[in-house]
Amino acid sequence: MSPEQILFAVLYYGGWIPLAIVFLWGMKEFWKDYINGQWLSEQKFIFLAIDIPRGNEVSLRSVENMFTYFAGAHGSHNLIDTYWIGAIQLGFSFEIVSIDGYTQFLIRTPASFRNLVESAVYSTYPDAEITEINDYTENIHSKFPDSDYDIWGTEFMPVKSDAYPFKTYPQFYDQTSRAEMVFKDPLASLLDLYSSMRPGEQMWMQILLTPTDYTWNIIGEDEVKKIMKEKTSAPKENPLEFVLSIFITAITEIFGALTEALGFGAASSEEAGDPLTMIQLKHREKKQVEAIQEKMSKNGFKSKIRMIYVAKKDIINKAKAVNGFVGYMKQFVDSDLNSFKPDMDKTATSTAYFFKDYRLNERKNKLMRAYKARDSFVGRTPKIFSTEELATLWHFPFEATVRAPLIQKVSGKRSEPPMSLPFDMDTPSTPRNIPEEASSNIFQNEVVSHGTGNALQKKKEDTDKNTNEAPSNLPFI
Repeated sequence: MSPEQILFAVLYYGGWIPLAIVFLWGMKEFWKDYINGQWLSEQKFIFLAIDIPRGNEVSLRSVENMFTYFAGAHGSHNLIDTYWIGAIQLGFSFEIVSIDGYTQFLIRTPASFRNLVESAVYSTYPDAEITEINDYTENIHSKFPDSDYDIWGTEFMPVKSDAYPFKTYPQFYDQTSRAEMVFKDPLASLLDLYSSMRPGEQMWMQILLTPTDYTWNIIGEDEVKKIMKEKTSAPKENPLEFVLSIFITAITEIFGALTEALGFGAASSEEAGDPLTMIQLKHREKKQVEAIQEKMSKNGFKSKIRMIYVAKKDIINKAKAVNGFVGYMKQFVDSDLNSFKPDMDKTATSTAYFFKDYRLNERKNKLMRAYKARDSFVGRTPKIFSTEELATLWHFPFEATVRAPLIQKVSGKRSEPPMSLPFDMDTPSTPRNIPEEASSNIFQNEVVSHGTGNALQKKKEDTDKNTNEAPSNLPFI
């Protein structure tokens, strides 16, 4: 038989089935991408700027509980929602940005989850203020090369499997004496870098979070079984991987039969020994098992970290920004567990070899568009971060250990006025106190500022000496 006849016979007697499966799988993915994009375009997202309370002493355990509260946004979708309406799980973006040296903490959230966000923040930081603002990235173009600005950015990805946690906040406590534990805030170095930004320089960091279910625990269970030399569960395959595995298995068996027939013998397989016990594990392996199990006991989110440094071409200092941010991320290294590294292969705005300028600009455009859209599907696959890991990465700094003067803070602690205090109901409220040089072109207030208390300003009445005087410690805004 000719090769054409052999090919026709293979296709006729079932060879078309794998091709049909691959084609249908591709059509399904194309359809899902299309309807997901249509559905997302109809969703409304808002940006909430959070002014941190002065003298913050809220423990990171409370911040961890705050992130646990965000897990309430997780929902399930039926077949109609998934394959006809195009509904997907919406997520959040927790951001820390510096523009001209002015630092702001932000949360980008679906408008439908605004009450959830405010409840989570106020329950953790009762004296914080939340204000809806415009997107700060709108003033920077998404097309490069640009005549005025240049950028450097990347995604940061864990070095090892999702199951291994990186260094978290309990490991940043330093026992200076028997009676005192001092928290060495890892945010101190980042906020110091942010404060060094000059006019015309900006640095952005976003942590994308998507609530998920508890099926991710299988990753940790398999890692523990691997360390303990137990039998792991078979990975779940999609239809394309299933078809490819059939062909690979068939080729492997044919090759093995040929080598055995030619006298080379079958490949010897090592029999797995008995599972280990915790006593038999080395110190490093025991530490890994305990850390993985601790991470699995907490809520997890599909997460991704991006950073972008934007500056005018005449003042740009990539070495300062890039080295400083990488140094900040190096604080979370635990060589026995996990660490972060910049994704230099796929998302970093750095290229080598062929068509360098063209590929560099394409990476810049792609990264900027993904950052502005808060798109977790572009770039590397999101990894699982626990609430403890998220609280380590994003929290309000402790004022006792972090000295960053240009962080927006609440102007004063708000409290209820005395019941006997006379006031004028017609007194206008004072607008939010944002530095004039920062508010002119950075964060424009859009709707309303929400506080947790009411502060009423008393008018002076010099002519009426019988008017009660306000207490000397009453806060004025």
